[in-house]
Amino acid sequence: MRQFLLLPFVLLLAVPGVARAEVAPEELVRSTADVILAEIKQNREVYAKDYNKLYRMADEKVLPHFDFRRMGQWVLGRSWRDATPEQRDRFVAAFRDLLVRTYSQALLNYKDEQIIYLPVQRGPDDTEVLVKTEVKQSGGQANIPIHYNFYKNKDGAWKVYDVTIEGVSLVTNYRSVYATK
Repeated sequence: MRQFLLLPFVLLLAVPGVARAEVAPEELVRSTADVILAEIKQNREVYAKDYNKLYRMADEKVLPHFDFRRMGQWVLGRSWRDATPEQRDRFVAAFRDLLVRTYSQALLNYKDEQIIYLPVQRGPDDTEVLVKTEVKQSGGQANIPIHYNFYKNKDGAWKVYDVTIEGVSLVTNYRSVYATK
């Protein structure tokens, strides 16, 4: 069940070439979900038998949408300043791999649940946007809220820098994990 809750995070990992500035964050979420869910539906058996293929599919398509460097900096907090550039790069690569490997498997648990896209409040000059979605569960269970925090980078592309699932921030969660190490 916990893996399923992370499904919408993974949905954003998958659409190549969509992260151009002209694509609004809410459209990026919607179009990515459409494409990745079709991919999973078509290739579920292949991915279930060979996780490496699933990881490669996710890894090939993740970088255009997430700013793992910014996420890594926030996860490490003060330790980021003390790290060498090489240590920072290694952490970002390892953190990205951890997220891709952990959360791409959640895709295999998706069983046609409905994704509800909530209205986005944003002005034309906003450089940060919160895109809210909910996953409608079967059996009358409460919807699962999932929020994507985007910012517009210096190139004008929208990048995800945090995902909040049921009120728990991905970045804050991992920050607390690494703070105890």
